Amino acid sequence: MALAEVSQAVFGGSDGVGHFSRRSICQTLYCSRESGSSSRSGTCAYLDGCFGPKIFKAKAKAVIHIFAEGGPSQVDTWDPKPELAKYNNKTIPGHDGLAFGSPFKFTPKGKSGIECSEVFPALGECIDDMAVIRSLWTDIPAHEVAQRFMNTGSLQLPKPSVGSWVVYGLGTENQNMPGFVTIGSKPEWRQASFLPGVYQGVNVNYSKNMNLDDVILNIRSQFSPMERQRHQLDLVKQLNQMHADKLQKDAQLEARIEAFEIAFRMQTEATDAFDISKEPEEMKSLYGTSDMASKFLVARRLVERGVRFVQINAGGWDHHGGLEQALRGRAADIDGPAAALIKDLKQRGLLDDTLVIWGGEFGRTPFIQGDINDTKRWGRDHHPYAFTAWMAGGGSKGGVAYGATDELGFKAAQHPTYCYDLHATALQLLGLDHEKLSFYHNGIRRRLTDVHGEVIDEVIV
Repeated sequence: MALAEVSQAVFGGSDGVGHFSRRSICQTLYCSRESGSSSRSGTCAYLDGCFGPKIFKAKAKAVIHIFAEGGPSQVDTWDPKPELAKYNNKTIPGHDGLAFGSPFKFTPKGKSGIECSEVFPALGECIDDMAVIRSLWTDIPAHEVAQRFMNTGSLQLPKPSVGSWVVYGLGTENQNMPGFVTIGSKPEWRQASFLPGVYQGVNVNYSKNMNLDDVILNIRSQFSPMERQRHQLDLVKQLNQMHADKLQKDAQLEARIEAFEIAFRMQTEATDAFDISKEPEEMKSLYGTSDMASKFLVARRLVERGVRFVQINAGGWDHHGGLEQALRGRAADIDGPAAALIKDLKQRGLLDDTLVIWGGEFGRTPFIQGDINDTKRWGRDHHPYAFTAWMAGGGSKGGVAYGATDELGFKAAQHPTYCYDLHATALQLLGLDHEKLSFYHNGIRRRLTDVHGEVIDEVIV
C-alpha cells in the first residue's frame, strides 16, 4: 500500500508515500518459523520483526542498495580484460561478433591492488573497504524479468522484494519511520506480495530542489491541528477495528489501519530526514551538488534514523550505443556520491553495521553493437552470463575481488555466483539464515532464495 492511499484517506490528498508500524496489527499477522508448525498466529511485531531471534550474529543492521538499473558493462567498470583489447574490432575465435575492447584504463588501487576503471576514481580510493564480486550471472537478458529477479528472487511470479523480506525478518528500529524506503524505484521492486502489506516498501520521488512538503505529499494536514487529527484517527481506528472484528482480523484491513498511524507519526520525523539543508556545508561538499548526490545523503540520513532498508534507483546503464561517453557520464554521477557515502558512514562509525550494495540486473557483451565504422557509436548488448556487483561495510570483507569471468569477460568462470547467492549472503550479514527466513503461502513455505542460494563466505569478515 502506498502512502498516497494513506494520506488520501487521512487528509484528503492524492499522492505521497507510506508505510506502517507495530501496535495491534502484529497480533493478527501470520508468520512462519522453522521450529514447529508450518505457520502460526502470533504476537509478531513490525518493530521487532516476525521471524524471531536471529540465526547468526548480525554484522549489519541496515542496507543501502544502489540499484544500477539498465545493466552496467562489467568489462568497462570493475572487471578488466586486457585480452579483449587485443582483439578489438576483430572476430574472436569461437564467438560471433567483433570484439569491443574497453576504452577505459584500469589501474591497481589501494593496499589490495584491485584494478579499477578510470571512470570510478573516487570509489577506487575506497576499494579497500569494498568486496567486488566479478562472477555474477543470471538467466534472461531482458530488463523487466532480470530486474524482477534481482529485486524479488522471482523470474515470473510476483514475490516479495528483498527489502520486504529484510523488514519481515528484522522489523524496524523506529516506529515513526517506514522500515523500507525506496528513492525512485518501480512498484515491483518494493512489493510485499504475499507477505502482510505492513512490509511493503515506501517510494519517495525525491529531488534536492523539491519543497519538503512536496517530497511527502499530504503528510501534513492543512486543515486540522495535530490534536484534532489524533481524535480523527482514533475514531477511524475504532470503526475499522469494529469492521475488522466482523471480518475475523483481515490482514489487509489491519495493514491499512496501521498505515493511518504511521502517516500521522511521520509528519515531523520523516520531513526532517529529507531536509539536507541541516547538513554542514563540508558534508554537502563531500557528497556533491548533483541530484543524485542528495539522494545518497538522504539515504545516510534515513539509515541514521532507523530505516532498515533503503534502495536508490541509480539507473541509466543501458548503453547500446555511444558507450564511451554515456558510461563515463553515468559513472561520474554516482562515483563521488557513492564514495562519499562509504567515507561518511565510516567516519560516523556506521559502516560497520550498514551494508552498501551496488549492482544491476545483468551485464553487457564483450562485442560491438552499433555502427562498426563509427567507434563513437559503439555500444554493448544485454548479457546474462557475466556481470559485477560490489559490497561495502556491514561485515563484508574489504579489499577483496571474488570470482572471475573468462579472459574475454563473456562468462563467469571462477566461482560462478547466482543472484540467489548474493541474496543469501546479504541476509546472513543481517543475521538471517536464508533457508529459515520463510513464509507459509498457498501450502508452500516460501523463501527469498526459493530452494537455492549459497552464502559467499569469502566476502564475509
